[in-house]
Amino acid sequence: MVFNKEIARFAFGVIGNIISLILFLSPLPTFVRIRKKKSVERFSAVPYLATFINCGLWVLYGIPLVHPHSILVVTTNGTGFAIEGVYLTLFLLYSDRKKRTKIFLIIVGEIIFLASLAILVLTLVQTHAKRSAIVGSICIAGNILMYASPLAIMAPNSMGIALGLAQLLLYAMYYKSTKRQNAGRKAEEELDLTEQTGSSVTRKTSNSAGV
Repeated sequence: MVFNKEIARFAFGVIGNIISLILFLSPLPTFVRIRKKKSVERFSAVPYLATFINCGLWVLYGIPLVHPHSILVVTTNGTGFAIEGVYLTLFLLYSDRKKRTKIFLIIVGEIIFLASLAILVLTLVQTHAKRSAIVGSICIAGNILMYASPLAIMAPNSMGIALGLAQLLLYAMYYKSTKRQNAGRKAEEELDLTEQTGSSVTRKTSNSAGV
């Protein structure tokens, strides 16, 4: 029974690895386009930076010194780490100078963070359980960061949509009152014009009578 459970666990792990590999390779057409045009155009590096550090965290989690018997975690995320590294290399090659510098500094920061975390956990924390708990918690945060990263691309458009809806809402709220105000002003102007016309006629009549 235990043997069957281990086989099932391994089988599901392999299936998970295959699915993860497909996901990691899904942006490949985008990078083929970048390679051909030799420009990243308007593509953002944020999702790939997030996935890069997320895979690095899970590799750290899966090593025997942190969480033993997690070879599948290491293989799938190690592969993802390498693939994302290739994607980011293409961003560095085909971005303008300002964007290239920014991406490079973020990559360096992520690598320093991973190295620092590994050193601190492996030297200061003595048991596998505690190491797994600490690194695992950070990995979960990394997962959230990775799946939320596309929002960084959507944010400007979302902001524009929100502002547009706000404008439409304000227009709907104040349209009728503005229309009434305009009608009132027009009526007042017509009344003033009528009074002025009447006054002019009266003055002319008085002048004629005096003559």
